Amino acid sequence: MGTPADDEPPPASDRSCGPGRGSPRPGRLRILLVDDHTFFRAGLRSLLEAEDIEVLEARSGEAAIGLAATASPDVVLMDVHMAGISGIEATRRLAEGAPDVPVVMLTMSAEDQHVVAAVRAGARGYLLKDADVAEIVAGARAAAGGRSWISPRLSSALVDAVHASGRLSPDELSVPDLTDRERAVLRLIADGRDNSEIGAEMHISPATVKNHVTSILAKLHLSNRVEAAVYAVRNGLA
Repeated sequence: MGTPADDEPPPASDRSCGPGRGSPRPGRLRILLVDDHTFFRAGLRSLLEAEDIEVLEARSGEAAIGLAATASPDVVLMDVHMAGISGIEATRRLAEGAPDVPVVMLTMSAEDQHVVAAVRAGARGYLLKDADVAEIVAGARAAAGGRSWISPRLSSALVDAVHASGRLSPDELSVPDLTDRERAVLRLIADGRDNSEIGAEMHISPATVKNHVTSILAKLHLSNRVEAAVYAVRNGLA
């Protein structure tokens, strides 16, 4: 969406306030977009607003931390590489200071260590900047609804990184009593499949898959699909 010039002027403020914009309608998704590239922010903001989403802007991790505390966004879309503190460090601080505000990383970086570091910092999702707007909106809505979203293209990076860190030894394994179908669903989660893809693979409805996922997370005492994927690999289930 364009590369910013070195002398790009700073925005008038780190707060989105378009001409004639009133208070957001109840139920309207409010996103805080954090990126130090003005042209990228402007382009993505235009696409998101076309989806009837309210967009706030911050050009740094430091600004995002302050704005998240005062503007109460439903979700933060955070770049990884920015001047000042990194997006991962900003995510870590948000997880500590504003734990109710979920963060989804939105970046050009698909490097394994960045994916894993973002998840460890508390990110609820990880998307690439070249994702289409439908995937970005889906990831933001998932995070705002308390669910996790990781681009299928990045799932393998996360799983490979967990493989590299080593699986647990047989003596350390602690796998609750999952049904055969739940184990199959868990393997497909670790493979980066969404509910529709899992349903098609297993010849069951997405709603049934959702029920299985809910049961799996409850039995494993996990909070999201990303944690489930990591658990599956470390425990030799994927």
